[in-house]
Amino acid sequence: MKFAFLGAFAVSSLAVGVAASQSAGPATPPENASPIYGVTIPEGYRDWKFIAPAQEAPPLDELRAVLGNDIAVEAYKKGTLPFPDGSILVKLAYKRKQSSEFAPATVPGAPTTVQVMVKDSKKYPDSHGWGFGRFIDGKPVDIAQHETCLSCHVGNVKDHDYVFTRYAP
Repeated sequence: MKFAFLGAFAVSSLAVGVAASQSAGPATPPENASPIYGVTIPEGYRDWKFIAPAQEAPPLDELRAVLGNDIAVEAYKKGTLPFPDGSILVKLAYKRKQSSEFAPATVPGAPTTVQVMVKDSKKYPDSHGWGFGRFIDGKPVDIAQHETCLSCHVGNVKDHDYVFTRYAP
């Protein structure tokens, strides 16, 4: 009888705990989430597939590599626009420097930013389905910098689902 009572108590406690967690408000965004969008740096992104390189002219003077998750890569390969929900693009940016081993070569120098775009049309309806994050040393930059993301993409690449990068086969 004691065990039956304890079992019933355990089950009812679990049910109350689940109900309480589901009725609570939205979860607090992670500490390292971008302002406005709540985007974080995806775990394991360094193992994702290479989409394309880019070079940013001065004053930034950066080399960039764009990586994509499997959903984004498949959309690029098929030419699918708009990108499907679940697509994630990560841009790694580095200061350009001349190679010390081969004078004509430019190589990545110090890292500058990690930039992330996440496609989720339900979560980001006001930004054409995209959430943005820009990070320095793993921490999101300030809100003022995040306020520039959408306007730049809307002003320049509206006809490519707001994505600058093209697939480099």
